[in-house]
Amino acid sequence: MADLTQEEWRAKLAEDDKAVILDVRTEEEIEEGAIPGAMHIDIYMGQGFLDEVDKLDKDKHYYIYCRSGNRSGQACALMNARGFEVTYNLMGGFNEWEGEVS
Repeated sequence: MADLTQEEWRAKLAEDDKAVILDVRTEEEIEEGAIPGAMHIDIYMGQGFLDEVDKLDKDKHYYIYCRSGNRSGQACALMNARGFEVTYNLMGGFNEWEGEVS
């Protein structure tokens, strides 16, 4: 896992052909907006979150965010423990996101 600033996140994402953006916020939080192209798995689903994560391709690179960067850091750690080698946490999360929003 690596913590990335917005600038680092955008730069890496732009050149990464294995990138997957993963939003781990709640449905209510997503209604406020999301980073375009993100898939959603709510980390608060507990075992359901792990079950969904286990269906993902471990060869991809996961760019993970939440509201503030805390839950996404936890998601990175959980995914790394399950065999995902490349996970990036967006520092500051969606609260500090200054890019495009859908």
